[in-house]
Amino acid sequence: MTVERLFDAIARTPLFRREGTVAAVLGDTVTVRGVPLLPDELVAIADPAGRPLTAQAAGTRTASARVTVLERGGIEVGARVQALGRGLEAPVGEALVGRVLDGLGRPLDGRPLPRFLRWVPADAAPPPALQRPPIRRPLPTGVRAVDGFLTLGRGQRVGIFAGSGVGKSTLLGMLARGTAADVTVLALIGERGREVREFIDHDLGPDALSRCVVVASTSDNPPAMRLGAAKVATAIAEGFRDEGLDVLLLFDSLTRVAMAQREIGLAAGEPPTTRGYPPSVFSVLPQLVERAGPSARGTITAIYTVLVDGDDLDEPIADLARATLDGHIVLSRPLANAGHYPPIDVLASVSRLAAKVASSEHLAAATRLRGLLAAYEEARDLIAIGAYVRGADSRVDQAIALRGEIEGYLRQRPDDLTPFEAAVERLLELAGGPHGSGAAEAEWRDAA
Repeated sequence: MTVERLFDAIARTPLFRREGTVAAVLGDTVTVRGVPLLPDELVAIADPAGRPLTAQAAGTRTASARVTVLERGGIEVGARVQALGRGLEAPVGEALVGRVLDGLGRPLDGRPLPRFLRWVPADAAPPPALQRPPIRRPLPTGVRAVDGFLTLGRGQRVGIFAGSGVGKSTLLGMLARGTAADVTVLALIGERGREVREFIDHDLGPDALSRCVVVASTSDNPPAMRLGAAKVATAIAEGFRDEGLDVLLLFDSLTRVAMAQREIGLAAGEPPTTRGYPPSVFSVLPQLVERAGPSARGTITAIYTVLVDGDDLDEPIADLARATLDGHIVLSRPLANAGHYPPIDVLASVSRLAAKVASSEHLAAATRLRGLLAAYEEARDLIAIGAYVRGADSRVDQAIALRGEIEGYLRQRPDDLTPFEAAVERLLELAGGPHGSGAAEAEWRDAA
């Protein structure tokens, strides 16, 4: 054991044992007596076989404490409980790259935990507002619709809003493979166990995994474990940011974190408010999201998926996420049903920092083409029934002339990643910008 690991182990070992017993068990909530607990402190509860199960303090009363289990197992009344003297922690360090961990930072890939890691609290305060540098550099993603129309900055926080089965995982895989970030941290919260393996093997792939840290907590895990995995993944990203790196945090999904907190809050006796979500949900999510972003040393560009119930973009969690994040990417079910991938609805999506990180020519081209898409949508019904007369509206004429090439730009195979410069150059060509030439610009002039 190295001296650093020895000191770390000593620092994490309580100086004296504090023990109690289980007084009552109700679902994932356990009442403990005989041991005072600090807020969010971890405890080990012995199951009938003597195996320690981890739980976390969720509240105290005069003579008892309430804990929520992080690991499922048989817990009986009278079982021994030992306070661990620390809260939930996350491993950080370069040796984590390429690894798959659970919500407690333990390996899921069958290999031992790497050496030379530091353990830090999974809960941390966001960087102070006035110590956050402004976001001025773009983050290439390899996805043309994003780089061209919804340009992201290093340190920006964006949501991907979509219903189930629309293509969020495929888009996340493209972003993980095409990003220009130094390292990617991927949080898979509340996914089915089968989907975790499929995402890592198929959507992510071995090359992207070699530059990535995956933290997974499947849907069968207790809600406290799912919430803990979200905090652990964020803490790992913060560790890389503190080393001066540009980090991409891909988070699937923010909605399932809200659902985990809803289960915890309701079990703790909070009143259900908007659509059954207790008040704590609306404070936990902003606290988690605010931890991402730029700091004095590095950046965390965070992309959170948000599941919209029944494709309702105004449901409470989607509305909260939209108000908290720096932009939103909306995936359209009609586009997905038509075989248009990635099914990004450009007109319904926005990057609030695109004007700060893209060049003036780039912005002008994106605005011009966005206007043509809007003009086409306004006249779609007339065009579909053959009632539109060419020459009635020059913008619609231009939109019809360029419709095929714009759709070709927005469509992209998952394995076809485009360099940022090439995506911008093609956008300028389509818009007839200062670098435009060729057939697309000729069509533009003819239509005008």
